[in-house]
Amino acid sequence: MALACSQCLAMQARTLPEVSLLRQDTTEVVMPMPTRSLWPVNIQTRLDSLTSDPLFEQTQLGLMVYDLSADSTLYSYGAKQTMRPASTMKLLTAVTALELLGSDYAFRTYLYYKGTIAQGVLSGDVWLVGGMDPLFDDTDMRIFAETLRRVGVDTIRGRIIQDTSFKEEQLLGEGWCWDDDNPQLSPLLVSRKDEFASRFKDELEKCGITVDAPITAGRLPNDKNILLVCSRSHSLYDVLVPMMKESDNLYAESVFYQIAATMGKRPATAAHARQQIKQILSKAGVSGVQYRIADGSGLSLYNYVTPALMIRLLRHAYLQRDVMAALYTSLPVAGVDGTLKKRMTTGAAFQNVHAKTGTLSGISSLAGYCRAANQHLLAFCIINQGVMKMADGRTFQDKVCEALCQGF
Repeated sequence: MALACSQCLAMQARTLPEVSLLRQDTTEVVMPMPTRSLWPVNIQTRLDSLTSDPLFEQTQLGLMVYDLSADSTLYSYGAKQTMRPASTMKLLTAVTALELLGSDYAFRTYLYYKGTIAQGVLSGDVWLVGGMDPLFDDTDMRIFAETLRRVGVDTIRGRIIQDTSFKEEQLLGEGWCWDDDNPQLSPLLVSRKDEFASRFKDELEKCGITVDAPITAGRLPNDKNILLVCSRSHSLYDVLVPMMKESDNLYAESVFYQIAATMGKRPATAAHARQQIKQILSKAGVSGVQYRIADGSGLSLYNYVTPALMIRLLRHAYLQRDVMAALYTSLPVAGVDGTLKKRMTTGAAFQNVHAKTGTLSGISSLAGYCRAANQHLLAFCIINQGVMKMADGRTFQDKVCEALCQGF
């Protein structure tokens, strides 16, 4: 991936020789350079003007723009600085999951029993086996309860056992602030809440099933288990869209642990997920760069990336048709939906920017893709750090996107 500073690119563009054609009478005809050659210079000039804002006397900026159509760097400012990504961290999670799992990968929750059913009485244990499906809801829970009723059960005598061995026990991510509205990272979720077994018991009673069974925890044994039902299929793409467009942290952490599970170990751990993401970054050409991955959502204060790393990742995704198709359509669209619905509602950037937002205390970020006036597809990453007013960062980012999408 070619790297060059904006000043060097601008100088090269200004000093390119004119094209000369010689007639047979040796009279020289000078042909001017095509207008399109001024396009990168114009963008670099606009961005130079924006980056000279007094805002950056007191705050930090990391900015990089890459022309994917030309496969070259268009602009770079502080692109090697190590900075907190906030929710643009979800790009790493999304790209890794799409590459390792595919958009059709299914999240699953299972209902098993072990024992006998005679004269309506299930004598044995009912097992609820979690797969950290964030879309499991009241409808799925009703299906679970009604499945028992359909096989003739009117009484349960045994135990209701929750198997949460899919992932490690920690319910909060590393580096999360204790006073934030954090999602609980349980493998057994119903309507986003960690109250699966009690809600299941309530639903059984609504179906007319008598429950004489305490709720406990355990791990499903490997023998003589009968699968009653698997939850409705919720695909990775089903989770990816709200995860990216609405910046849903629970969905991102659920995907993070699906990535971890690809290691084939139980319980899956955050360390497993980090290892897999690092492998993808290595494939993307990231090397010799200091960065740190703590979680999948960007909530952690321990996440650190560089804008150059993010560009490597976005370029890597662009080069894979299936990954790019799912990622691009899942991103918020400027002035249209998600966290960009109320931003860039007019002007050249409107509908031409597909990008992930990020917000933490003191951090505002935006990274993704945009379509330039010459129809080139650009990848960009903007991280504003140390901003006391989030509006300052967002306003700057919107101006950058407008500059990238404007005409010649």
